[in-house]
Amino acid sequence: MFTGIVEELGEVVRITETAGDSALVAVRGPLVTSDARHGDSIAVNGVCLTVVDVTDGTFTADVMGETLRRSALGALRAGDPVNLERAAALGSRLGGHLVQGHVDGVGEVIAREPAAQWETVRFRLPAALVRYVVEKGSITVDGVSLTVADVGPDWFAVGLIPTTLKLTTLGARGVGDPVNLEVDVLAKYVERLLGARLDGPALPDAGPPGGPPVTGLPDAAPGEAA
Repeated sequence: MFTGIVEELGEVVRITETAGDSALVAVRGPLVTSDARHGDSIAVNGVCLTVVDVTDGTFTADVMGETLRRSALGALRAGDPVNLERAAALGSRLGGHLVQGHVDGVGEVIAREPAAQWETVRFRLPAALVRYVVEKGSITVDGVSLTVADVGPDWFAVGLIPTTLKLTTLGARGVGDPVNLEVDVLAKYVERLLGARLDGPALPDAGPPGGPPVTGLPDAAPGEAA
């Protein structure tokens, strides 16, 4: 679990294709590797990866074909900057929002509008994710926890402050660039729970106020509320 607060702007050192359609990715990140060990989780552009080796400020991780196909990691090349975040520790401050590191889809930068103290960036939103994105809600873009400023039928926009523009990859993303998107997991759970309730068996009809007791419920004992 992560918070969407990028700790370090790392760099892809190399990508080595392995058996099948998977790859071994090496990323330089002195801060996130300062206490990293084999088996730890580090989010790379919002994708939760498992550390398999750490050497001199660089960690390597296995990336399976499914991840390469369903995220923007497949487009990475040696020398590319990446957003890095270590897994959250219990008891630490939750500066962003709950982020799983499980990419829901790949979006695309479609517009950038610079302003005096911030920049508005608009992203294309995959159709399957539209229902999870609401104005003032949370969304993760390349591992960065952001607040949705505006939303349309197939896009959403966020406002980026100077710190975000300087310390994450979002400051250099150009129109047409792909980005990893993870919607708020709470929205997905709510949808699942409501769907199960709506599709499940109907609840007993309580009847009109003052009417007979609901069939199938035990009678109340004398002096007890029904």
